[in-house]
Amino acid sequence: MRAGCLAWLLGLVLFACPALAVEFIEVPSLVKQVEGGELPPIGKRVPQEPAIIDLDAAGKVPGNYGGVLRLLMGKQKDTRMMSVYGYARLIALDDRLRFSPDILKSYEVNEGREFTFHLREGHRWSDGHPFTAEDFRYFWEDIATNKKMSPRGLPKALLVEKRPPSFEVIDETTVRYTWHKPNRQFIPWIAGPRPLQLYRPAHYHKQFHIDHGDRQEIETLIKAERKRDWIDLHASRDRWYRMDNIDQPTLQPWMNTTKPPAVRFVFLRNPFYHRIDTRGHQLPYIDRVLMSLGETKVIPAKSGSGETDLQARYLRLNHYTFLKEGESRYNYSVKLWKRAQGAHIALYPNLNAADAQWRKLLRDPRFRRALSLAINRHEINQVVYYGLASEGNNTVLPASPLYSPRLQKAWCEFDLKQANELLDAIGLTKRNAEGLRLMPDGQPMIIPVDTAGESTEQVDVLELIHDSWLKAGIKLFTRPSQREVFRRRIVAGQTIMSVWSGISNGIATASMNPEELAPSNKYQLQWPQWGLWSQTSGKSGEAPALPEVRRLGELHSAWLQAVSTEEQENIWREMLDIHADQIFSIGIVNSTLQPVLVSNRLRNVPSNAFYNWKPGAYFGVYKPDTFWYTPR
Repeated sequence: MRAGCLAWLLGLVLFACPALAVEFIEVPSLVKQVEGGELPPIGKRVPQEPAIIDLDAAGKVPGNYGGVLRLLMGKQKDTRMMSVYGYARLIALDDRLRFSPDILKSYEVNEGREFTFHLREGHRWSDGHPFTAEDFRYFWEDIATNKKMSPRGLPKALLVEKRPPSFEVIDETTVRYTWHKPNRQFIPWIAGPRPLQLYRPAHYHKQFHIDHGDRQEIETLIKAERKRDWIDLHASRDRWYRMDNIDQPTLQPWMNTTKPPAVRFVFLRNPFYHRIDTRGHQLPYIDRVLMSLGETKVIPAKSGSGETDLQARYLRLNHYTFLKEGESRYNYSVKLWKRAQGAHIALYPNLNAADAQWRKLLRDPRFRRALSLAINRHEINQVVYYGLASEGNNTVLPASPLYSPRLQKAWCEFDLKQANELLDAIGLTKRNAEGLRLMPDGQPMIIPVDTAGESTEQVDVLELIHDSWLKAGIKLFTRPSQREVFRRRIVAGQTIMSVWSGISNGIATASMNPEELAPSNKYQLQWPQWGLWSQTSGKSGEAPALPEVRRLGELHSAWLQAVSTEEQENIWREMLDIHADQIFSIGIVNSTLQPVLVSNRLRNVPSNAFYNWKPGAYFGVYKPDTFWYTPR
């Protein structure tokens, strides 16, 4: 096989070689539709140059057609998980965190600013309509740059120094985006769990667009469905991420056939999917996915009773023992995958707190370091995580090439003596009769920690932190609220400190955007107003008041313009060093384990893997379209 035809995906070989002769094998569940003329045969359904996955080359097991994959979810909007798990992307990440063409046949990048995308000839949407450059043009001209459709302008990932790219349709299967300077975030966004979706099924959406559809029919639909206008009507059809509009064509491996609201959603195989294996089997192997909804708190019990074939969502480590008890009875296995966030749980001092004396205190790095030193992480690990987690800061993990043990351990060893010395040095030397340190205004030092009220695990950890902080003269109390209220309070400065997970990508490489390390949006818990200032280019929020934070912003801007991997790596390392020294967030533990329940009949699910939203798309990087069932 020619080396130029190879690209690596998932540790599997992904290639599109015109010279490779493959004899297609029709999908049994589609035979009647093919014989009845409802569908063309497989050879005319897949692209002329399909993505061919060589499972043998990666030590995987080629599979057989058929089966029903059962999933348990808790909310109507969890239909979006099929877009996440399916993970069909223009450009995709593999489990080694490398970018490769997927939906695209190929792509070229010139100087980091010109991106040329080549589509697969003969690729079709799930309804059989051709997938072409027109679908990109429609998104660009009729949605993204249409001021009525997108009054807020283009997505952030499409702007470089506030300037958009030029967009060109080169031919029916080629499009190009060109910026005046490099756009380093473009491909990572495309490959994300919720990707930058640069295309839409134009043939479907045009009927709801005032510039293309029948105006009278559009007005009739607006009245019948009580929509505000045609824009609202169009948006109600554009549910690509939620995958709950059964009429909207998709390129994902499975397509939804159930209208919401419902308690069970049925996803059928996409008969025009673009991947096949080397034996000529069109993926996905599995015919149907059944997604059943129920209360999140009962999902662990249902999982342990054999009601699911692949489950990690809504399962936690403290469910592990119970789940293991059902293995032999219900013919499943429970695997433990590592989570890949920078910290499984972290505390976030709000450096934009509205209270002046708290704001001054929280901005003093000695105070943040003292709080970190006064946490007994080893105790938390033993009591809550059975000693299976790693103790340390909110930073990159050993699996990242940017990792350093120093980053993990700075200011996080349990050292009450040093913590108390730092607090004394700040001037917090007075205490009340209970031993609590006194604030400058004479009030006892009591730190309320806001939670989103969604995790008993967080509460357990906070109780242990409460006990060790008392020894430093600081009292913690937990203040739960709903997630929306939780976010609003932080942005408004009403929150002194909050608890959440750490940086989403603890296994980053230098080519991945370090935006989480710098003020970049208002939802960053440690500096929401500084993030808002960056997000709005200074129109809202506040400019960063600390020189170290300003430096993080400068470094992030430099990364966006970097022309070499070496330069990107140097920027990442300096940003990580600043965080390790300044402790802008206080990591508790990381590398925690995620229970993953897998039916013993389900093949090609890895035994050891990482479980993460970004990067990873949870199961997405392991390509569930290659999972298959052995016979009963």
